[in-house]
Amino acid sequence: MFSLGSKFLLVFLLAFPCGLISIGHVSADSDSAEDTDPDVAVDEEEDDEEVLVEEDQMQTSEGDEDDDSEATDKTLTSHTDADTTIIFMTGEEFPANEIVRFLVGFTNKGSQDFTVQSLEASFRYPQDFQFYIQNFTALPLNTVVQPQAQASFEYSFIPAQLMAGRPFGLVILLNYLDTEGNSFQTAIYNQTVTITEKEEGLDGETMFMYVFLAGLVVLMLFGVYQVLESRTKKRLPVKIEKGTGGISDVDISWIPQETLNAMNKASPKTSPRKRTKRAAGTDQ
Repeated sequence: MFSLGSKFLLVFLLAFPCGLISIGHVSADSDSAEDTDPDVAVDEEEDDEEVLVEEDQMQTSEGDEDDDSEATDKTLTSHTDADTTIIFMTGEEFPANEIVRFLVGFTNKGSQDFTVQSLEASFRYPQDFQFYIQNFTALPLNTVVQPQAQASFEYSFIPAQLMAGRPFGLVILLNYLDTEGNSFQTAIYNQTVTITEKEEGLDGETMFMYVFLAGLVVLMLFGVYQVLESRTKKRLPVKIEKGTGGISDVDISWIPQETLNAMNKASPKTSPRKRTKRAAGTDQ
């Protein structure tokens, strides 16, 4: 019995410190969690403050953008005393890669001077004129138009070749100032136009095609000629030249009789070459 009690006591002594250690760990974890909670709260508060600051900055920037847009809207207005007209010298067709010229007339109907600064033109996206497709160089003018006076200005531009066959928005703007330095802008032309493709009589590609076709035709004719010539050569009969069958068909009356007798004495099987040699031997 004593041995059993001692065993229980030994187990208790071993288990009690382990329990205390585990309880201490749990309490330490809880204390650390309690210690970190204020920091987390502070971080969350700082994050909230940063978000609020960013929202304030965004609102401020949006307000600035609104102010800028309002300012640009103000600069885009035209003056009531300014009257403008436009005449296209090359017609209202806009061929690609060709010069388009037009005249702009400016009339000062007021009692103060206007300083015409510049004239500019651009092609815009037809569904949204805020998107630029091709922006041309602004023409600086710096011309003073007195009250009840008129002035005209010439401008030209060249549409790009890649824009042929497509509609675009053409915007022509005239910028000018009054005597107080206020800026004004008048949209002289603001319509959708179609860029046409110029029909040329003969270009490089067409010329090359014609030369290629002509060479092909010449080559085919030459081949046909060669075939026909070879066939005609095969069909033509071959002429065979034959010698004289005898001296009876030949007029020998002019030959002396002595010579004829010598020819008759000669053997008819003897070749002309031997006959010539024999005659030469008799002469010697």
